Amino acid sequence: MSQTVELKVAMSCQGCVGAVKRVLGKTEGVETFDIDLEKQKVTVKGKIEPQAVLQAVSKTGKATSFWEATATSAA
Repeated sequence: MSQTVELKVAMSCQGCVGAVKRVLGKTEGVETFDIDLEKQKVTVKGKIEPQAVLQAVSKTGKATSFWEATATSAA
């Protein structure tokens, strides 16, 4: 079953976006993804486990966390 995973990824330039694209392109189960540099948000859709996507994007060396976790921790 497909699901959507939203991540907050510390990206500062198009090079960062490219690194995330390369990792997601190689990640099994990823069907589509959207990267918003301005919001530093990555939305991934596919037959994926949220933790696996988080670990894959973390391999870029960028600070990565689940989008909801960061939004609620600011409260």
